[in-house]
Amino acid sequence: MKVILQVDIKGQGKKGQLVEVSNGYARNYLLPRKLAVEASAENMNVMKERQASAEHKKRTEFESANLTAQKLSEITTVVTAKGGVEGGRLFGSVTTKEIADSLKEQHDITVDRRKIVLNEPIKVAGIYEIPIKLFSDVTGTLRVEVQVVTH
Repeated sequence: MKVILQVDIKGQGKKGQLVEVSNGYARNYLLPRKLAVEASAENMNVMKERQASAEHKKRTEFESANLTAQKLSEITTVVTAKGGVEGGRLFGSVTTKEIADSLKEQHDITVDRRKIVLNEPIKVAGIYEIPIKLFSDVTGTLRVEVQVVTH
């Protein structure tokens, strides 16, 4: 019997996949527990519409990530932090949250702080090139200028 899986099932397949299973397994386990639906013409059309919708959503997210990456390469955001007078050393370090907040505040671009890749903490004033992973294979580069404020 052909069924469309509603959830991931180990050994059978992923959600939304069309699989062939034995009649007893489908009737006694998958269908009563709503883990799968029978592969009727109507259910097949619903499955195809969902796949098309997911593909469209993925494509639009990819295009928007490319646009954001292009914008990020053209701008520089300024982050101020408290620090000492000599050598431009900071008290603490600049975090990804501070970078994301300054980007939103200064340029009105929203980026999730978890997508900002800091290989090592920023503890000295200066200009840094920071990669931002916007999508699975789209990475933008942001210039961040860290300025020291002494008090």
